Amino acid sequence: MRLMIYAQDGLGLGHMRRTTSIAAELIKLHPDSVVLTVEDSPLGNFFRTSPNHDYVKLPSIEKVRQGDWRAVNLPLGFDVVRAMREQLIRSVALNFRPDILLVDHMPHGAMGELKPALEVLRTAVPETRLVLGLRDIIDAPEVITQRWQLEGAYEAMERFYDLVLVYGSRDVFDLAAQYRLPEGVAQKVRYCGYVCTPIVPRYPERIRAQYTTGADAGTKLVVAMAGGGADAYPMMRPLLDALPALQAKQRLALVMVTGPFMPKAERRDLQSRAAGLRVPVRVTVSDPLSYIEAADLVIARAGYNTTMEILRSSTPALLIPRPGPSAEQRTRARLFNDRGWVDTLDPNDMNGSTLAEAISHGLGDERSVRAGSRPNLGGLSAAVQHLISLLPTVGREEPRLALPGA
Repeated sequence: MRLMIYAQDGLGLGHMRRTTSIAAELIKLHPDSVVLTVEDSPLGNFFRTSPNHDYVKLPSIEKVRQGDWRAVNLPLGFDVVRAMREQLIRSVALNFRPDILLVDHMPHGAMGELKPALEVLRTAVPETRLVLGLRDIIDAPEVITQRWQLEGAYEAMERFYDLVLVYGSRDVFDLAAQYRLPEGVAQKVRYCGYVCTPIVPRYPERIRAQYTTGADAGTKLVVAMAGGGADAYPMMRPLLDALPALQAKQRLALVMVTGPFMPKAERRDLQSRAAGLRVPVRVTVSDPLSYIEAADLVIARAGYNTTMEILRSSTPALLIPRPGPSAEQRTRARLFNDRGWVDTLDPNDMNGSTLAEAISHGLGDERSVRAGSRPNLGGLSAAVQHLISLLPTVGREEPRLALPGA
């Protein structure tokens, strides 16, 4: 059983984390499965993979704004880089001959680069099942409907895909309705619930002891993190500025995890400011789940994976969504706050006073989840079961090499 995954995640970790979790869960249930991920993160294979899972690295690109992309490292025009990526994806698909192609997030790939691969699989390997996987919230409905119409995404969903998996809950955000999926596509949609990594925290007690040993009794541990961290600085600097006033009122220890994509100049500035406050500033940590579990409060952006990892724990969270350019994080933070799952602070209202008040509230006893309201965090198992349901019962012969362009 062969699964191919397409994941575009030039300056983030969320898509990579989610697709790696899906691959690991499939291989755990079917150890003879083979998974090949085509992705473009500058970090390469950042997360630990399972046996029988490998990667093909594409030249990295990033989205500057809607409809505007650029290469991350290569000093080449985007058209050249896009053509290379398009041919690589098509060649891999044609030679690997997957039972299932799982496309993450982009129905037709970045600027349509996936379309040749979708077409060649439909004609040369018609038994391949094509599945689109979408996180719960992508952007504001008016933005997505306009872009998908302009770029041909709706047409791609109708023409190519057998199934559309939504990693979220319909009662929280009805993706099919919000993004106006055509009736034929809406019938293919399956809401899985939210996808969390299957990894469990390994040493939360050790983490807590590391940062609170020697502190006064009753010291609370606050952990600030932001996934990849490309946009974390505007959240983390005000936190350092507010820390002295907070510590004057309550016993508090703070540790920051910037993420690997925070620009070096911003990271050095944080480290310089944090040194006088005795705040550890880490780039990455080997077990972020233990940091979440060890904390009395987690302060984070409202990215999908970070939010789900927090919700899986019992740790209170203060989410400060990034202000833009996408409305994704603002929407998620608002909807989850409405259900009492997290506290939120609008980034445009963030200053020393509002931040201190929000942190004090998060560390208090008055925060509670509304009775009977819990997020459905079973999305990983549900998504994999949907994939397995499409797999053939009889294995195919080994793939034969097809030269590029064949």
